[in-house]
Amino acid sequence: VQLQASGGGLVQAGGSLRLSCAASGRTFSFYVMGWFRQAPGKEREFVAGISRRGDRTDYADSVKGRFTISRDNAKSTVYLQMNSLNPEDTAVYYCAADGQPLDFVDKRGASYDYWGQGTLVTVSS
Repeated sequence: VQLQASGGGLVQAGGSLRLSCAASGRTFSFYVMGWFRQAPGKEREFVAGISRRGDRTDYADSVKGRFTISRDNAKSTVYLQMNSLNPEDTAVYYCAADGQPLDFVDKRGASYDYWGQGTLVTVSS
């Protein structure tokens, strides 16, 4: 499956952005989807994930209550709504698809089979 992330940009602290990740090539609903991010000089980290049908989600503690992941299987797209952004959220954000047999959100990046190219989010103070 091919993943194309978009929606990044420059935003002031306290602002919002919505990232999108469009999938193509295979049946989107077969995949658990996740968002990860990597800030300069830091390791990649899990941000949010959503089950195949969208009925279960999981978040990193640092974004709980501020970020919301959702998906539209008819459009083969997963979203990340990011509110109350702060400079610590500055990173390249990646979407990823996990084709494991079990329908649960794995926070380990190694579990994901396909990755998008990343979209840069910069939050100014």
